[in-house]
Amino acid sequence: MAKVLPVGKLPLPLLERLLTRYGGSEERLIVGPQVGEDAAVIEFGESYLVVKTDPITLVNEEVGDYLININANDIATMGARPKWLLATLLLPEGKTTENLVEDIFLRVSRACGELGICLCGGHCEITHGLDRPIVVGLMLGEMDKEKLVRSCGARIGDDILLTKGIAIEGTSIIAREKETQVKEKFGEGFLSRVKNYLRDPGISIVKEALLAVESVEVHAMHDPTEGGLSMGLYELSIASKKGMVIYEEEIPILPECQTLCQEFNLNPLGLIASGALVITLEPGHTEKLLDAYHREAIRCSIIGKVVEGKGVRLQGKAKAKELPYFEQDEITKLLGDSPFCSSFKGGYE
Repeated sequence: MAKVLPVGKLPLPLLERLLTRYGGSEERLIVGPQVGEDAAVIEFGESYLVVKTDPITLVNEEVGDYLININANDIATMGARPKWLLATLLLPEGKTTENLVEDIFLRVSRACGELGICLCGGHCEITHGLDRPIVVGLMLGEMDKEKLVRSCGARIGDDILLTKGIAIEGTSIIAREKETQVKEKFGEGFLSRVKNYLRDPGISIVKEALLAVESVEVHAMHDPTEGGLSMGLYELSIASKKGMVIYEEEIPILPECQTLCQEFNLNPLGLIASGALVITLEPGHTEKLLDAYHREAIRCSIIGKVVEGKGVRLQGKAKAKELPYFEQDEITKLLGDSPFCSSFKGGYE
């Protein structure tokens, strides 16, 4: 009997094999499908067109923020500014009302406006067999050719930086899904603060990604999503064919994340981490970028070093060990069959 794959991203070895075997290639395709790369890049005259697609298979009051930010983040990690969105909206038979459809359109439009993105087309239908709406975004960005940043660009000796901290999205999901329990244990103020993590510190990394490429020469960028910071670093290591040493004591785990992970027995390193940005660059440029972030009140920490070899090592006070590898995001332990668990975006992120 064929093995049934678990919820979440495809296992990286399987995905790498499939992309190698079936991924396309064409003279104008500058960046094609590859583990660790966040988007495709196509030569478009004197500039590059950067293209990304990602689905959101849950719908709540944040559907617009999720759809726009998750797609825009991957455009920005390539050094491009997100500009255009096409959205496909698949709606459940027997449950769709005009009010539901208009509410989704309103929230998507509002989120586009916050980042200066134009909603320029798409598709909308009522589909048999769905139990909830599914929204799929196709986002495009544009950039000067010399500004391209790739996940495979990390170089030996680079500093590894992380903006904001972990795990912004995962912490907010825990609070929303376990609202009653969190409120009873930690209070209304704690609950309200953590639910608002989607906006403060926020799951968008567009500002810090574009500021980075404007301020210094960046070698690689990647936004950790499913599987948390740990899987984001492994994806970056695989893409760049380099090893990494991560300083355990320097990883900025947000205090509310630490609290909730302890409460629900989760590892914050494997918790869905949208909102953080991993950057590698020459040590000589690090202080300049940290200064630029400081002026914009963006927290950023040096968490490691790119080294020879392969794999990712976690350097603690006593000794180094392999960084934990999460085939499934830690959130799946908590949520089981929750719609959040089927919102994870398979792909070559």
